[in-house]
Amino acid sequence: MMPANLKTALSVGETVAAEFKRCGNGIDADTYVTVCSFLNRFGGDIYLGVDDSGTVCGVPEKAAPDIVRNFIKTVSNPEIISPTVYLAPEIVEHEDKTIVHIRIPPSSEVHSYKKVIYDRVDDADVKVTATGQIAMMYIRKQNIYTERKVLKYIADEDLRLDRLPRLVQRAINHNLGAHPWASMSTQEILRSARLITKDAEDGFTGYNIAAVMLLGRDDVIKDVCPTHRTDALLRKVNADRYDDRLLVETNLIDSFDLLMGFAEKHLWDKFYLEGDTRVSLRNAIAREMLVNSLMHREVTSTYIAKFIIERDRMYTKNANRAASNDEITPGDFEPNPKNPIIAAFFRNIGLADELGSGVRNLYHYVPRYSGKSPKMIDGDVFRIIVPLDDEYLLETNISYSIIKNDNYTTNDTTNENYTAYDTPNDTTNDTANENYTAYDTTNDTINDTANDTTNDTTNEKHTTNDTVNNTTNEKQRQILKIMSDNPKITAKGLSTIIGINERNIKSNIKMLKNLGLLEREGATKNGRWIAKP
Repeated sequence: MMPANLKTALSVGETVAAEFKRCGNGIDADTYVTVCSFLNRFGGDIYLGVDDSGTVCGVPEKAAPDIVRNFIKTVSNPEIISPTVYLAPEIVEHEDKTIVHIRIPPSSEVHSYKKVIYDRVDDADVKVTATGQIAMMYIRKQNIYTERKVLKYIADEDLRLDRLPRLVQRAINHNLGAHPWASMSTQEILRSARLITKDAEDGFTGYNIAAVMLLGRDDVIKDVCPTHRTDALLRKVNADRYDDRLLVETNLIDSFDLLMGFAEKHLWDKFYLEGDTRVSLRNAIAREMLVNSLMHREVTSTYIAKFIIERDRMYTKNANRAASNDEITPGDFEPNPKNPIIAAFFRNIGLADELGSGVRNLYHYVPRYSGKSPKMIDGDVFRIIVPLDDEYLLETNISYSIIKNDNYTTNDTTNENYTAYDTPNDTTNDTANENYTAYDTTNDTINDTANDTTNDTTNEKHTTNDTVNNTTNEKQRQILKIMSDNPKITAKGLSTIIGINERNIKSNIKMLKNLGLLEREGATKNGRWIAKP
């Protein structure tokens, strides 16, 4: 070990891949627990002679060789570490003190210490007893992909092959009218897409798990992968439960359409130009999040995938065949397809681009949408976290492209090509899903009561709203709506959104004040608007 590397490790402290042990004249048992957990996770480094704070206390110099010999003997004993491993500790001198450094590589097998399996979570060694967790360890270490498993008893009638022409057309459209699938028969397409493969062990050729997940009937998917579903939740008002819910339990292609509909319904769509082209930031971001969650998830896991929208963030979580336990950034990201067959199918029909593009796109679009960067964290559960900021959406609606546009002028007429933000799409996605459940049945009573109360309150407001509509024009009603959503917005911000000059905005604000529909609270700089219903 290089002195510089050791100094860095001591300054960083204990992590998922680094552990400090004081160690006196011998090695404590918990050192071997850490060996086991490192082997089962991503490997790591153990430093004997260092306390938990990173302070080097050292081991007795004369005892160091015996410590090394005893360690090697112990990890080679199948009664203690199974399967056994060969490790070569290194004696290191640091600041006149002796340290024993043990480098542990990741293993292709699942190991146990005294017949107990351990895993590494953050900087702790955790005993694993649940069969689901143990299964995920084996999946993570397999050299094969579960999507390739051939299912001997799946036949044509178990798949929605009637959907294939529509998907072929999407592939043709995505490739500007030319795609090899256009001239192929159904069976040729399925073989070309690797949805029909040969089992290398018994030689049987048939449909694999990827075919079922992409084209299977809903009941067949439940038989093959019984826990496959995505739970989409909106938690902006009721953070303990949810404001809206969508359970999606259909094939991966239709799942994408349903989940995109949920995102479009509940997320603002900020206006943004790239060159002369309008880009829907909402759709671009939601697409990358959802496609990643669907095509890279470990479909045989019992973990329920999630898509959650909260007031200040939205995120996805899905079971994953982890390659690390680190945050992913464009600078150090190496594409690692978890389901190559499914990923290739998504790319063919235009739902995904080349490997690695999702990470780049998220880091490109998210700062323009919310002013902050996303987070992508690899692990047994893969997470994508996108910050949300409604105030940023309203205050920064002119893209960099618009600012540089010499032809852009503010005037009294609303620019018909300029939309600061689109109202979330309330259109319900009518895609057939026999297993789609919008709300839990158990919530019917709660929802009925809540809706009755809401309707009563809403009806009381109708009279007031009628008065407002009769005494205000469209621009003034827009101003009231925007100020209600964003009480700290400025006249300049309103001018940008609505498309009229600031003088016109201020004139309308004065009229609204005279009508008693608008008040100003606090100072000019730090105050806020109070829009009355």
